[in-house]
Amino acid sequence: MKIVFSAVSSVSLSVLINIVLNRQALIKKGKASVAALFFTAALGLLPCSLSFAESLPTVRVAALQFGTVNWEMDVIRHHALDKKYHFSLEVTPVAGKNASAVALQSAAVDLIYSDWVWVNRQRFNHRMFGFSPVSAATGGLYAQPQSAVSSVKDIQGVRMGVAGGAVDKSWLLLQAYSKQVLGKDLLDVVEPVFAAPPLLNQLMYDGKLPLSLNFWHYGARLEARGFKPIISVDEMIRGLGVNHQVPMLGWVFAEPWRQQHSELLGNFLKASREAREILLVSDAEWLRIRNLTRAEDEQIFAALRKGYRSGVQLQFGKDELDALESIYAFMLREGGAELTGGADKLDRSLFWIANAQSGVTQVAAGEEAP
Repeated sequence: MKIVFSAVSSVSLSVLINIVLNRQALIKKGKASVAALFFTAALGLLPCSLSFAESLPTVRVAALQFGTVNWEMDVIRHHALDKKYHFSLEVTPVAGKNASAVALQSAAVDLIYSDWVWVNRQRFNHRMFGFSPVSAATGGLYAQPQSAVSSVKDIQGVRMGVAGGAVDKSWLLLQAYSKQVLGKDLLDVVEPVFAAPPLLNQLMYDGKLPLSLNFWHYGARLEARGFKPIISVDEMIRGLGVNHQVPMLGWVFAEPWRQQHSELLGNFLKASREAREILLVSDAEWLRIRNLTRAEDEQIFAALRKGYRSGVQLQFGKDELDALESIYAFMLREGGAELTGGADKLDRSLFWIANAQSGVTQVAAGEEAP
């Protein structure tokens, strides 16, 4: 690591002078060894007091204020993984997905946590971003505890809460699953109610919705409270004939930034991966970050931990990329241009992972990025 030496700051110099002036007094009190220790430390460390902090490049990340990605960011900071991989992490909280996209597009941050469908749409419109997988497609459909519904085929003439809007990926996959596996169009048998995830959970708690399709951490809260899981997004995907774990969310960055900072990006991705590995195996780490999870009780806390661990993308290579191409075809059929922005094909070149040695590797090419 390059160490940048700097002049002693005025505050540090003042401390040093005080140590020198008080050394005789300390000696008279029999504390010469302590004075010598402080004196040596001051002389040895002060000339490079700004060395490591100022020599490390900063990686600027935008994260939703209460998003689950903050758990990972906290693990990176607590274990100094950014320093281990030679960068300084700077996290900027944002209010929503659109705000994070604006921050990235204006170069106010270097990375955001988003989905590859958005990246594919941007690239189709010549706005070049890249994507590195983090989280597998998760979430699911839940029913009231006493509901007679036990599978998708039982759904008939009911209201269904849907998080994320008409082109939410889980909603599109559920529609594709219903058509291919059950031979029926969900829009003929349900009335979708599109609403924000917290509101959908509250409507379920109040008994005002019979069914809710929600993101994984809201589903974990429902399951912990006794609501009935009907089908997970992973089960939908497997029902569509895709037998590989596929990602939905990950780190998104501008291609020009990647080209200029390939090693830095690779280091960040390694730190991110190591943080997830800690959360995969360490229950003690979960206890440490419990307040961040905002779990209301032990059952919800355990459900959040289980849900997070099941959603970590364990690997990503050609097989997973091929699987994503199949998933994209299903979502394109259901969501059309409103989802894709006119991009009829998946741009396989948008996916990147950390290189074992240095920098990043483009998955489609299998070669180290320039």
